[in-house]
Amino acid sequence: MTAPTSRQLELTDEQTVQMHDLYRHLHANPELSMQEHRTAGLIAERLVAMGAETFSCGGTGVVGILRNGEGPVVGFRADIDGLPIKEETGLQYASRATGILPDGTQVPVMHGCGHDVHVAAALTAAKLLAGAADAWSGTIVFIFQPGEETAAGAQAMVDDGLWNRAPKPEIIYGQHVMPSLAGTVGISRGSAMAMADSWKVTVRGRQAHGSQPQEAIDPIVLAAHMVVRLQTIVSRELNPMQSAVVTVGTFHGGLKENIIPGTVEFTVNVRSFEQNVREAVLASIRRIIRAEAEASAAPAPKIEELYSFPLCYNDPGATEQLLGEFRGAIGDEEVHEIPPMMGSEDFGTLAVAIDVPAVYWMLGGHTAETLAADGHVAGNHSPHFGPAMEPTLSTGVRAATTAILSKVGWDAESM
Repeated sequence: MTAPTSRQLELTDEQTVQMHDLYRHLHANPELSMQEHRTAGLIAERLVAMGAETFSCGGTGVVGILRNGEGPVVGFRADIDGLPIKEETGLQYASRATGILPDGTQVPVMHGCGHDVHVAAALTAAKLLAGAADAWSGTIVFIFQPGEETAAGAQAMVDDGLWNRAPKPEIIYGQHVMPSLAGTVGISRGSAMAMADSWKVTVRGRQAHGSQPQEAIDPIVLAAHMVVRLQTIVSRELNPMQSAVVTVGTFHGGLKENIIPGTVEFTVNVRSFEQNVREAVLASIRRIIRAEAEASAAPAPKIEELYSFPLCYNDPGATEQLLGEFRGAIGDEEVHEIPPMMGSEDFGTLAVAIDVPAVYWMLGGHTAETLAADGHVAGNHSPHFGPAMEPTLSTGVRAATTAILSKVGWDAESM
C-alpha cells in the first residue's frame, strides 16, 4: 500500500467554495486585538463541527486539538485580530466594521494584515486533516491566537496555561500573507522577523501664551529636538554592519496656535535582530530623551513601555527539512529562501515558552498583474491591502498541511 502524502490531501471544489465563503465573511467582520469575540466563536464552532477538542485560552484565543492515535505532536498557529484602519480596497466584501480602542475611541476596523487569510487557511487545513485520518497519526494542536498586533496574545495564551491544557508539540509552525506573488512561499533560515519595542514618551514643559515664550518651557520645540536626535542613533552610534530601525510614529501636542502647551506625547518604535543592539538602542533613546529635557530645563519626561515583540527565529535544521517538503509539494520555482524582515511577530513566544523549535514562512498574496501594475503595491497595514483569494488561500492550505504532515504523516521519517 502506498503511504498517503500531503500531495494527496487536495481540496475539492466544494471545500474551496466553502473556504472562499469563510474568507469573505472573516474579511467583512474583523475585530480589534483581544476583542475578537465573534471571530473566536466562529472558530470554535467550526472546530467542534470537525470533531476537534476545543477550549478558550488567553481571553479570545481558541485551541483545537485533533488526536489520531499514537505519534508526534505538532502545533500550528494562526493569528485572528484586525487593525484600526478604514478599508479602501473597494472589494464587495470590504469591512464596514468599527471597534472601540482601549482609550474609548471608536475606530474603523479592517483585516489589513491578512489574518483573515491565516484563519481561513488554518481552519480549512484542520478540516482537511480531520477528514483524512488514514493519512496521518499523532496529535495536531491548532492555536488561533488573539492580539498579535499588540504583542499581547501569545503571552496571554501562555499565561493562561496553554501548554498545561494542550499537548506539548515537538515543533510549532505558522505562516503570514505578504505582498509578494500569490502561489509562492518565502522562508528564512535563522532570524526571520525582528524584535520590536514600542514606547510612549510624555514630554513635560510649562504652558504659556504664544506671545510670551519667555514664560514657557516649550515641549513642542523640546520634543522636536528629541525626534531629530533619535534619528542619529542608527546612523551614528551603531556599527554599520548592524541593523536597527528607530521610528517616531505619532506626535501630539497643543490645542491652539497661540498657546504653548504644557505637554507633548510621541511614540517611538524600535526594530532589531540582536539583543545587544536592542539594549544599546533602547539605552540611547532613554539617554537622549532625558538629556534633551535637561538641556531645556524641563521636568524629566515620562517613558512608558507599550509592548515588546520577541525575535521570530526559524530553527535552521527544521527549516532545511521544510524547504525540501515545500519544494516537493508546492514546486521548486514557487519556494524561495528570503532574507529576514524588519517586521515583527509574537509567534515565537509560543515556542520559547516550552523550548521547542519553530518555523514561520511567508505566503504571497498579489497576482502577477497587480505586481506588474504601475504605482505602489499595497502592503500589510495599508487601507488598500486586499490579497487575491487564489492561489493565496489554497497555497496557504497546501503549505500548512505539508508542514504538519512532514511530522505526523505516514511517510514522515519520525513515524
